[in-house]
Amino acid sequence: MATPFTTVQSWWRKIFSAPTTDEINTLYKAWRNRFLWQRLRLWLWLALICLLSFTLRDIYGLFFPFQELQQLPEVVRTQRIVINVAMLMSILVCFALHKTKLGRHRPDLLFLGSSWSISLASQLFATLTGFALPDTIGWSLLFLSQAVLMPVCWILHLLTQVSVLVYYFGVNTALGLETPIPEHPGIYNVTFILYIFWFCTICDIGVYLYDRLQRSEFYARQELESAYQKLKVAEAKYRTIFENAVEGIFQSSPDGRYITANPALARIYGYSLVEEVTANFTDIEQFYVDPNRRAEFVRLMEKYGRVSEFESQIYRRDGSIVWISEKAYAVRDEQGKLLYYEGLIEDITQRKQTEEELRVFFHAVSHDLRNPVLGTLMVLKNLLNQGAGTGEQGTGGREQGGNSSPLPPAPRPSTSFQSPIPVSRSILERMIQSSDRQLNLINSLMETHISEMQGVVLQRQTVQLLAVVEAAIADLEPLLEQNQAKLTNLVSADLPLVNADPTQLWRVFSNLIVNALKHNPPELLLTINATHKDDKIYCTVSDNGVGISQQQSDRLFDLYFRGASIRNSVSLGLGLYLCKQIIHAHGGEIGVNSALDAGATFWFTLPIS
Repeated sequence: MATPFTTVQSWWRKIFSAPTTDEINTLYKAWRNRFLWQRLRLWLWLALICLLSFTLRDIYGLFFPFQELQQLPEVVRTQRIVINVAMLMSILVCFALHKTKLGRHRPDLLFLGSSWSISLASQLFATLTGFALPDTIGWSLLFLSQAVLMPVCWILHLLTQVSVLVYYFGVNTALGLETPIPEHPGIYNVTFILYIFWFCTICDIGVYLYDRLQRSEFYARQELESAYQKLKVAEAKYRTIFENAVEGIFQSSPDGRYITANPALARIYGYSLVEEVTANFTDIEQFYVDPNRRAEFVRLMEKYGRVSEFESQIYRRDGSIVWISEKAYAVRDEQGKLLYYEGLIEDITQRKQTEEELRVFFHAVSHDLRNPVLGTLMVLKNLLNQGAGTGEQGTGGREQGGNSSPLPPAPRPSTSFQSPIPVSRSILERMIQSSDRQLNLINSLMETHISEMQGVVLQRQTVQLLAVVEAAIADLEPLLEQNQAKLTNLVSADLPLVNADPTQLWRVFSNLIVNALKHNPPELLLTINATHKDDKIYCTVSDNGVGISQQQSDRLFDLYFRGASIRNSVSLGLGLYLCKQIIHAHGGEIGVNSALDAGATFWFTLPIS
């Protein structure tokens, strides 16, 4: 049972889908039937008038005999009126059937019936009278009129002709009848046979060629109609996109006029109607706050053929100022002549305001958070260098319970008094580590937001990867010893050089190593490797730790994501995110292969120099 959905789907497919070959064949057959039915009515009228003219001739011949009819047998001359009347009656019957449902749906049967009623009527009369009648004139008029007025479905024409000829040659031969014509009494006459054969052949070839031409033209019309329907759908779709787009869409002339614009562009400029933009903007330059921006736009277009992220300030209709970003390209003809500019305009005022707020935020972070931490760190290091905590063993970092010594009095201004405070050396070292950690978090946070706004800035040079890895390992040696971790470096010195920023790559390796140490218990086994694959260097940092679940792996490189297994560290989840930003800036990819209790392998690729 058809549902509303299937009904709508069928209607949509019928209207907008390209018809298949079978569908086109069905459509063509339906068109051919309509054509045959319409032309059949015209042919019946022509046949009726033609028979009436011959009937009037025969009636006139009864009273005033024609010389050309004197050679015919008496029975033919006297009974021709009866034959004509019989054929007239059959045509009237065909007229009646033509208006019925049968005639409309099966015009091919009506075609055969009307043809046989005319061609076989005289043959039946001649057979009953006892002679064969080669009706050359009647057959010629019949076959020619059908080929001219109804030139479709050549098989029907052939069937009509063959039926008459089979009757004439077959029945008359079987009955042994002869013609009433003295010149050739036998039914087989070479001239007559050749004439009928070629006449019928020429008619059938003409019908076949016309039918084939009509089929090809019908197919072409269907394809054209299908293409037109698709074009209408596409035009409606893109018109909807054009009208409802958030960005302003425009075409502007080289002399500074808007040719076309969408409603979004009108809203950006403070107008309610598109026509106001295209009519009032006779010189786009006057709407820029900086008049030189239009000239710069044209210069970039002439040089590069397109602009992207072309940011400017413009005046709106009410005099207010907004920021816009233009993306456009030049449209030229086949000879390279500039026709117009086409592109998008986006209102970026809110983004600019956000960027300004972020700049204020960065200043506040730098001044209100970073500077106090730096000051505290300097004081703590100064105290440590002055020999605080002398009661501890050596310079070790661990506090001995109950053996802490008081700090010596620090220099003080004459106007203040400072009491000595007992602080152990281990406490000072922990305070320094905590301050370093806090400073690193602040720096990472600032750098992350800067990279979000401006992207990672690379200072590229030809780099040997082994040197970068060895530098990272050397800097992290104390941390590796503290975690009792063992690191194996399998990076070869004969790897191809890469065009990269060595400092940023050092950060990637350092972050991946530190990340492994933070998320795993002590005595971790780490392996760093790099191999040459196609036009890239494939780098890995593997460990035999606790592993990472698939759910965590999917979000591991997201901003501010922190793993659940992190130990003894305050982290914002920025390290792996920055690694991703750095690798992507180099044109590479980064990822992780891991499972719980199966260790983890972080990998990334670098294009070869």
